[in-house]
Amino acid sequence: MLTTLFRIVKYGLQSFWRNGWLSTATVIIMALALLMFQGLLLSNILMTAAVDSIQDKIDVAVYFKKDATETQMLAIRDKLEADFTQVVKAVRYISKEEALEVFKSRHQEEAIINQALEELNDNPLLPSLSIKTNDPNDYPILEEFLSSSDNSAIIEKISSQTQANRDAINRLNKIISTVNKLGLVFTLFIALVACLVAFNTIRLAIYSNREEIGIMKLVGASNIFAKGPYIVGGIMYGVIGAVVALILAAPLVNISSPVFKRLVPDMNLEVYFYGHLRELFFYLLIAGIGLGIASSWIAIRRYLKI
Repeated sequence: MLTTLFRIVKYGLQSFWRNGWLSTATVIIMALALLMFQGLLLSNILMTAAVDSIQDKIDVAVYFKKDATETQMLAIRDKLEADFTQVVKAVRYISKEEALEVFKSRHQEEAIINQALEELNDNPLLPSLSIKTNDPNDYPILEEFLSSSDNSAIIEKISSQTQANRDAINRLNKIISTVNKLGLVFTLFIALVACLVAFNTIRLAIYSNREEIGIMKLVGASNIFAKGPYIVGGIMYGVIGAVVALILAAPLVNISSPVFKRLVPDMNLEVYFYGHLRELFFYLLIAGIGLGIASSWIAIRRYLKI
């Protein structure tokens, strides 16, 4: 069994090198298909990171009336943290004093605003709660709780950019869906071309070796022994194509990473790529071997009549 397997692999490698130019062209097309597949994976990760980044910036600011006590405000915060764990990601209490310090730091270069603050005898800002949600669609649940009679008595107003962020997320999700669909169609097209090229390469190999195959059958070679080398050839196209695709992707990721870093600050494409090389190569390897085996199997079934 081991001897037979060794010979099948040996003849498969010989066939691969014997058709050098055709094998090279097949590997290049296979690598391009796998490169597109890898690009589709990375773009989906980037888009998901962009959505998460927008969702992380969504917050609801609840401003309290001047006569509200700190105990009452903290009671609402504690209630949100205890009873709305599925909705609320984080709740932060901001006192009047902290709000004033934040306001001053944001406008420290604006002399008119600083002068106006100095002339005021009292802090004009209101204490508030900054609430981050897990999903912008959960905002109505918060609104219902905050608008209850017990809470509305001490709440001055509720300020939120939720709808604007929700619209941005919806638009981004539509873009993601469109990009994924177009990328999938183009990847499938390139994969089909790769399969056709591999199919044609193996067909020519079968044709050029038809006399050798006939002699093998005359001396008692099994069907597996006759077909095996072409399956090995298909696997070789996929494995080498996966390696080439990963090598080609590295400089592309290095060049494009700073651009994507500006678009999605929370996502470093270069760090992700090199940190997940094994997983990416595994996916490429499975896809490449699958394409190679499918192409060789179809060619064998159609042209290797034994």
